[in-house]
Amino acid sequence: MSARPLSQAGEAGLLVISAPRGQPGSVRGMVRPLGLPFDPIERAGETWEKHFGPSSAMRAATSVFRVQQILLARFDDALRPLELTFARYEVLVLLTFSRLGELPLKVIGSRLMVHPTSVTNAIDRLVAAGYVDRRPNPADGRGVLASITERGRAVVEEGTRALTQQDFGLADLSAAEHEALFTTLRQVRLGAGDVAPPEENTPA
Repeated sequence: MSARPLSQAGEAGLLVISAPRGQPGSVRGMVRPLGLPFDPIERAGETWEKHFGPSSAMRAATSVFRVQQILLARFDDALRPLELTFARYEVLVLLTFSRLGELPLKVIGSRLMVHPTSVTNAIDRLVAAGYVDRRPNPADGRGVLASITERGRAVVEEGTRALTQQDFGLADLSAAEHEALFTTLRQVRLGAGDVAPPEENTPA
């Protein structure tokens, strides 16, 4: 994904983060240390409270957007020598984890929670790089199967080493903080329906 840097808007000083757009998984060259003498999100929160009221939710949400930009930039820095974006790396990892090393494109989109067009674009690039093969799905006349190649498996190992060396961009946090962050953000995902609620037990 691409994104513009943080900026402040108008007299109110409200923090603005543009919605990510462009190529999935890539913010190459778009995130750099701001080096500001103050925290712009904290400053925005103070101004928000003067105009609108409590700012805790706004500050948290804005921080998530900014950290997403930072993480994707760090991922791309790690994967750039392999000519991968994080989006393409995710596809390769998913194929590596699959039992036969291949999956229908629609399953890839569902598992990675991305639009079918993004999956098609990623597969096109991976096929061109020799990391993935593509063929018609015999179980679905209009479907397509993507399968990882040996070259693809090798680049997954290299990419995984590069990402784990930087703790997936979260080396600033401890392992306990990683777990706490996952648990906190999972509540938002559950609220959005990422995971179906358990079925209620009904009498036999």
